[in-house]
Amino acid sequence: MDKRSSLTLISQRAKEPVSPPGSSVLWSTGACSTTKQLQVHLAFREVRAMAEGPRAAAAGQTKRLSSGAEVAERLEENGHQNKRLKGGADEEGAEDQGKKSPKRKIVLLMAYSGKGYHGMQRNVGSSQFKTIEDDLVSALVQSGCIPENHGEDMKKMSFQRCARTDKGVSAAGQIVSLKVRLIDDILEKINNHLPSHIRILGLKRVTGGFNSKNKCDARTYSYMLPTFAFAHKDHDVQEEVYRLDKETLGRVNKLLSCYKGTHNFHNFTSQKGPRDPSARRYIMEMYCGEPFVRENMEFAVIKVKGQSFMMHQIRKMIGLVIAIVKGYAAESILERSWGEEKVDVPKAPGLGLVLERVHFEKYNRRFGNDGLHEPLEWTEEEEKIAVFKEQYIYPTIINTEREEKSMANWLSTLPIHDFNSSAVEMQANNKNSKNSSDLEGSDGCGDDSD
Repeated sequence: MDKRSSLTLISQRAKEPVSPPGSSVLWSTGACSTTKQLQVHLAFREVRAMAEGPRAAAAGQTKRLSSGAEVAERLEENGHQNKRLKGGADEEGAEDQGKKSPKRKIVLLMAYSGKGYHGMQRNVGSSQFKTIEDDLVSALVQSGCIPENHGEDMKKMSFQRCARTDKGVSAAGQIVSLKVRLIDDILEKINNHLPSHIRILGLKRVTGGFNSKNKCDARTYSYMLPTFAFAHKDHDVQEEVYRLDKETLGRVNKLLSCYKGTHNFHNFTSQKGPRDPSARRYIMEMYCGEPFVRENMEFAVIKVKGQSFMMHQIRKMIGLVIAIVKGYAAESILERSWGEEKVDVPKAPGLGLVLERVHFEKYNRRFGNDGLHEPLEWTEEEEKIAVFKEQYIYPTIINTEREEKSMANWLSTLPIHDFNSSAVEMQANNKNSKNSSDLEGSDGCGDDSD
């Protein structure tokens, strides 16, 4: 019988009930012993499946896929076993360590004194300007929290800082988000590789998609300054003996409260036009606290909470209030500065500016009580924050002010500002008055900083 006749016979018999292997005509002599018999048997099964229709074929395909998946799973399992055997003890130990300390998304609560640093954000490939993140990344690598290549490419650990504080600016409540290995005693090990003026004060687990910059609802900054900055320009005062009276403090707070709400702050930053929508910012609160004496000099702290800030915005807000209180500018300049007209707004020194706290209220409402994540609040760390400020931030501001006279030198530049000049006059003056103060620290929130 030729091949075509064999296939015809198989086709005819496809309609008959099929006997299991071992009882059919083809298998009557036992297990298939020849290649030809096997080929005929397979052809018979294929023709029969076609005769039973698509449903049977689909069922057969599903069964084959299922079987294939099981085989693949076993092969994969065997493959991993082979790899483990080939890898040796070192690779096995590394794998065990990876299981003990898997990578997880966390946030770190940071405090640092910014003196001597060119801001928070790391400039990869540039060792000329040292930043806070340079020391942080080095500590993360040395402590074993991240691989060395993650330090070279920070995107690999999904790193994001909440605020990009500028040169000289300190922080008591900076937040960074990243993926790390959750090793034992992680905070202690990181801090062991950090200088004493940079501390990690807290750690919390967050959702996988958390981004400390984008999820932040608001930021609170403080600005510490000697109170003689508010002395009227016509009064000859001695810096160390000056004390702020209640009437002047009341006027300062009245002016600061004018900033509350949404305004067009294009005059309080650079490279923002009056019709740029991003120049509109929402300020929730701004006030000056009661003065206090440190090392025979009186200081006060201004607090400001806002949704977001632009580069130099806070320093210019404070600078303009000082100019008004001292008698260099009229109160009406505030309203004028929010209009389209270009106004000359002085920028207070960077020394004294501190990132106090960042707020995640929307995140906390959604995930803070879901049973899996903690709310991003730091009540238990408040004491540590206060101790750090007293030990590192405030002494740095006070000593630098006494030694370098940052505020006193800046106050001497206020008379050169023309608070009633036109836009054309201002542009001419700006070209001739570029100085080193433009290179000092800014509020540098980072969300829209240039």
